[in-house]
Amino acid sequence: MRPRRVVVVGYGMAGARLAEEIRRRDPEAERVSLTVLGAEQHTAYNRVLLSSVLAGSLAPEAVQLRCSENVAVRLGIGVSTVDRATREVVLDDGSVVPYDALVLATGSAPWVPPTEGLRGENEVLAPGVHTFRTLDDCERIMAATAPGSPVAVLGGGLLGLEAARGLAGRGNLVTVVHPVGHLMERQLDASAGAALAKSLAALGIEVRLGVLATRYLPGDGLKLDDGGHVPADLVVVSAGVRPEVGLARDCGLAVDRGVLVDDALRTSDPRVFALGDCAEHSGTVSGLVQSAWDQAAVLADLLTGADPSSRYRGTPVVTRLKARDIDLAALGEVHTEPDEPGAEVLRLEDPARGRYAKLVLREDRVTGAILLGAPDAAAMITQLYDRGIPAPADRLALLLGRALPSAVPAGPADLPASAVICRCNTVSKGQLVTAWRAGARSAGALADATRATTGCGGCRDAVCGLVDWLAAQEPPPRATAV
Repeated sequence: MRPRRVVVVGYGMAGARLAEEIRRRDPEAERVSLTVLGAEQHTAYNRVLLSSVLAGSLAPEAVQLRCSENVAVRLGIGVSTVDRATREVVLDDGSVVPYDALVLATGSAPWVPPTEGLRGENEVLAPGVHTFRTLDDCERIMAATAPGSPVAVLGGGLLGLEAARGLAGRGNLVTVVHPVGHLMERQLDASAGAALAKSLAALGIEVRLGVLATRYLPGDGLKLDDGGHVPADLVVVSAGVRPEVGLARDCGLAVDRGVLVDDALRTSDPRVFALGDCAEHSGTVSGLVQSAWDQAAVLADLLTGADPSSRYRGTPVVTRLKARDIDLAALGEVHTEPDEPGAEVLRLEDPARGRYAKLVLREDRVTGAILLGAPDAAAMITQLYDRGIPAPADRLALLLGRALPSAVPAGPADLPASAVICRCNTVSKGQLVTAWRAGARSAGALADATRATTGCGGCRDAVCGLVDWLAAQEPPPRATAV
């Protein structure tokens, strides 16, 4: 019997991860014949690390993801239509790829606000205006800016701030324009947003809050609705993204904000699946890497037959700002207030030093947290959140990162194999242990094998601790008789 023909449309992080998960379960392509179609000319890369590319601290090739073996990859080719009746994908060059199962991993596209002057004729971005979403975007921005030149970033969300930090790292004079009263309003409360703005100011990034850009004047900058002006030789638009659902809609699949999928990640056509930024599961379009990773594991189980009972039940949200010199983590309930029934809310504020910690608990379990400038507390609290175990009674010690070792995972030995060590590249303890046993016997070798520590670097101490622990487990060499 021939292998099942699986075609993946989209060779971003979700599509690449799915290919890796499928080949992990079916390395010799005995059950699944896999074809991946990518619109970009690049092989898949880690989009999370683009701010480091923009800052110049990582070369573009350093963020490339490994291409799995026994996968047919076609780059630089778009999909024209999907014929669900004949089960064929028609490409822009007129060629046809048949499928038994089709996976949409089309991701999302940047949203450009209707600010006068941002677009020119035929809705093309005006000269001096760039989005920040792809590796090509990074290359265009770097080519268009000189160190020291003024740059405006439209959008104070996660991606906008990562772009701002990358540009500031190149020596640009950066101003972030954000229409809401505080930064990262989806992940932070107002106090945390204010503390973050202060931290950014210390890095040379100016923040203009609660204002709209009304007009862009090339070579001059942005006019604001409060009468203000932001000088800018370049404008980087990072005002949010929208799921890419055009292909799904055109071929008649059910679409809302994203492509609607069930717990098996099936669309309204049982032979078509979706995952990643383009998928909407239980009313949620995640847009975060960890969700795509979890979905890829489930879908690989189903497509290969490794586990027909596998289902996706959602992913606990843990957000980290990937910006050098800023340690920020936000997870779960972040907007819960102390007077909410059933919630225990604690806060510590140190505005002079740009630090803020908020902890939300229900029935002694961590259900939410915001941790700025508190890496030790972030590591402990994230593990409690991921594992769903009771928090220590000394809440203050927990917020300060000084909880008793017996109350939280004390070291590598206490962590489950599924514990995520490197969130930039979503590398678990289990993956690191596997790489160690395969011969990667140092932190550097583990970085080469898994990419752990190659993102923001916040997991470096944890990886080094794991190396020490693994080395200590090695049996001593046997004495050789002479």
